[in-house]
Amino acid sequence: MLQIKQYILLEYFQTNTWLLFDDETKTGVLIDPSAPSEELLSDIRELGLSIAYIVNTHGHGDHIGGNDWFRSRLQAKLAIHADDAAMLPDNRKNLSVYMDSPIPAHQADLLLNDGDSLPLGNFTIHIIHTPGHTKGGICLLADKLLISGDTLFEQSIGRTDFPGGDHAQIIHSIKTKLFTLADDTVVYPGHGPRTAIGMEKQNNPFIS
Repeated sequence: MLQIKQYILLEYFQTNTWLLFDDETKTGVLIDPSAPSEELLSDIRELGLSIAYIVNTHGHGDHIGGNDWFRSRLQAKLAIHADDAAMLPDNRKNLSVYMDSPIPAHQADLLLNDGDSLPLGNFTIHIIHTPGHTKGGICLLADKLLISGDTLFEQSIGRTDFPGGDHAQIIHSIKTKLFTLADDTVVYPGHGPRTAIGMEKQNNPFIS
């Protein structure tokens, strides 16, 4: 069965880190590790999970701060969309220099593009490119679970006032890439509580 667990590793920004795993095959993916965490690492080991990939939904500092820490301990490959790859080693582009917490420079091991897929035990993770918050923002779809990064929130959308942001583009991404999914697809965002595609289609005030 596909399972998902939520962690808040960076309290100030309330960034969601997601641990997505197949509990039958004990394989998992770590998504947006915002900071190092012994608690999360302990959970992964207690669950007996093998983590093949660490995936960033985009390149902002509040989503990538734990990349190197977890990568070295889990021996996992770091993946991000090709259009956000340059943000990882550049603390100005990933904005961490303005957060008073510059991140050690690191490059991705795997560059993702729209339509790519990653194996997850008995499941497949589908990569959906949803530019607008950043040029290389992505969502991850596995079965009917959608990790939406900073593209779609509960009755809100990602900010578009940072470099690489585009309001018209994020609306287009949501309408054409996400609102075409089944209404009962559960959405796990980069910040805030979970929601569902059907709920957002009916109630999100940013999407007319």
